[in-house]
Amino acid sequence: QVQLVESGGDLVQAGGSLRLSCVASGSILRINSMDWYRQGPGKQRELVASITSDGSTNYADSVKGRFTISRDNAKNTVYLQMNSLKPEDTAVYYCNVQGRTRVLRAFNSWGQGTQVTVSS
Repeated sequence: QVQLVESGGDLVQAGGSLRLSCVASGSILRINSMDWYRQGPGKQRELVASITSDGSTNYADSVKGRFTISRDNAKNTVYLQMNSLKPEDTAVYYCNVQGRTRVLRAFNSWGQGTQVTVSS
């Protein structure tokens, strides 16, 4: 199986920055997409940002211009650089990775979540 380990969540003041990391490990042949989701208090989970195998990125309107998703293929790692943080960004952030293992089995793995709290 493919496991994801997330890190980087913290408590920060509004206007501050954080960088989340998600490392995928296991028998990985190919990663098709790496995504960041978040779920705030009393809210449903939403897609924040995604990056595909060709490097194409997409962002939720609420984070455009402030967040940047990137990847390091050699390390099977996806990052989410979060700048100009707002209290509305407070949520548990989850990493999701889709791809195929070296035995050609498709996988869709989720991280455990990391808490981001932005104070006013």
